[in-house]
Amino acid sequence: MTETASSLIHPGWFAAIAILLWATSLLPEYLTALLFFAAVAVFRAAPPDVLFSGFQSEAFWLVLGGFVIGSAIRKVGLADRIAGKLAGRLTGSWLRMVAGVIAITYALAFVMPSNMGRIALLMPIIMALADRAGLAQGSPGRNALALAVGFGTYQLSASILPANVPNLIMTGAAERAYNVQFDYMSYLLLHAPVLGILKGLVLIGCLVWMFPASPRPIEDRAETTGLSAAEWRLSIILLVTLAFWMTDTLHGIRPAWVGLVSACLCLLPRIGFLNGEEFAAGVNVRTCIYLGGILGLAAVVAWSGLGSAIGDLIIPHLPLDPARPAADFASMIGLASLLNFVVTANGVPAVFTPLASSLAAHTGLTLPTVLMSQVFAYATPLLPYQAAPIVVAAGMARVPTGATVKMCLTVALISFVLLGPLYLLWFRLLNWIG
Repeated sequence: MTETASSLIHPGWFAAIAILLWATSLLPEYLTALLFFAAVAVFRAAPPDVLFSGFQSEAFWLVLGGFVIGSAIRKVGLADRIAGKLAGRLTGSWLRMVAGVIAITYALAFVMPSNMGRIALLMPIIMALADRAGLAQGSPGRNALALAVGFGTYQLSASILPANVPNLIMTGAAERAYNVQFDYMSYLLLHAPVLGILKGLVLIGCLVWMFPASPRPIEDRAETTGLSAAEWRLSIILLVTLAFWMTDTLHGIRPAWVGLVSACLCLLPRIGFLNGEEFAAGVNVRTCIYLGGILGLAAVVAWSGLGSAIGDLIIPHLPLDPARPAADFASMIGLASLLNFVVTANGVPAVFTPLASSLAAHTGLTLPTVLMSQVFAYATPLLPYQAAPIVVAAGMARVPTGATVKMCLTVALISFVLLGPLYLLWFRLLNWIG
């Protein structure tokens, strides 16, 4: 990048325009991502290895592998079979169906570390359940179930330490910078009551209210046929994949590469289940490009130093007062939420955590409390682009962008108005705030 170009065209301008277009849906999300790539590349506002780093990320390849695995689950009929097993327990009323899906997403987060992996596993099953309940493509009910998978998987998993990428970035950065460590149970006790249980109830209420539906009753009929050879092969692949995902801390193989190997097995002749045409139809290229754009934008912002600059610019203007720890705590959440607009959820802990020591020095809060305050912010995106798993879930089920945006804004409003004060109260009860 030449000195002239760097002084005249800061990558922040391109990031701001992309964020505006994604927020307003003036252009299709994939087109905005392509325009962002083109503009930054043409004007050399960032190096290509930074701009296109999203396509090298584990998240991108886990999503691509998830599309393949999901297509295979649907093709061989395994999704419909599992949906049939769930039908009797999740049907009976619209509230029960939505609540059941939310509960499944939260329960699975305790045993499976990857948001993208959980979405890839659950989405074809829940969509098959929607088919059985007569919720057609594009209907409010079907959109609601897809969003239940996306929002439940991402937002609720923030309350479980190893189940969310931003959590891992935050704890890793805190350990490197401050030698501060958080253990599993204390983290769960601090966040699960509000960001897990109460947030789950908020999601259920919003989905049932915003997307009314009348699913038809599903008979809990017993399967009359056994598993086919293809179902057996795919079941074995899925069980081995799940086992590797659950034990990634033991063997060291990242969930993305486990998912990619499984996707390759699903595509192999004779062993696999999908041909070239089915692969092309099953992979949502629009969502992949969109995800690459989101991750690339976060990388460009981090490379340019824009996130840290924004934080340094805002801190002097925050109403920080050691005598008012509650107001300071609210300011921490507000700052992290603002950063979420610029660097997205995965970037928030990378930018906020280095600022934590300075923030703690200007407030009446301890360093661990400042570090933990950001969790509420990145677990509550105001717009879909801030949380890649929500984007992926909506893309897999072809949920309209407008519906996803409305759900994000509604949940965020209720969370900040209702759950925020309860979050503060819970921190006080546990003596994290004086």
